[in-house]
Amino acid sequence: MVNTILEGDRAFGVLLWDPSTGQPVSVGCSAQISEVKRLPDGRMNLMTHGHKRFRVIEYTQKQPYLVALVEWIDDFPSKRNLQALAGEVTGLLREVIRLSSKLTEAPLDLPENMPETPVELSYWVASNLYGVATEQQTLLEMRDTAKRLSGQASILHGTVKYLAARTAIKEAFKV
Repeated sequence: MVNTILEGDRAFGVLLWDPSTGQPVSVGCSAQISEVKRLPDGRMNLMTHGHKRFRVIEYTQKQPYLVALVEWIDDFPSKRNLQALAGEVTGLLREVIRLSSKLTEAPLDLPENMPETPVELSYWVASNLYGVATEQQTLLEMRDTAKRLSGQASILHGTVKYLAARTAIKEAFKV
């Protein structure tokens, strides 16, 4: 499959596998392979970047891998100013980084190339949440940027509370 993708435009779709149904979910994201490093044993390390969300309409091929007809999904236009909500999410990200840095005693910072628009920020945050695939899928399926940012703020609030508690415990037991 990867060789076929590399011979073409290097684009493919990514879908979460639902273990409860044994099937992929219906909403995913297209990805583009930007770097390939071939290893001596035949494996490859790939660098990819997500591009656009899609919904599977129907599968047109099942073997040797799934191929589907998809429709592209865009957010609904927002009637509210999202800057304040994006600012809240960015502030929470900074607090998560600050507490993580304190907890691990390692210098950490947000990347310099963080997205500037609320829509792009909402996608970037969702793609950088680790260990919460179900929450990521829920965020991916949202077509309202304000709801997606609000959901991220909620997740980040919980993360800040957790990290603050761990940091307090660590500091309480420092000798």
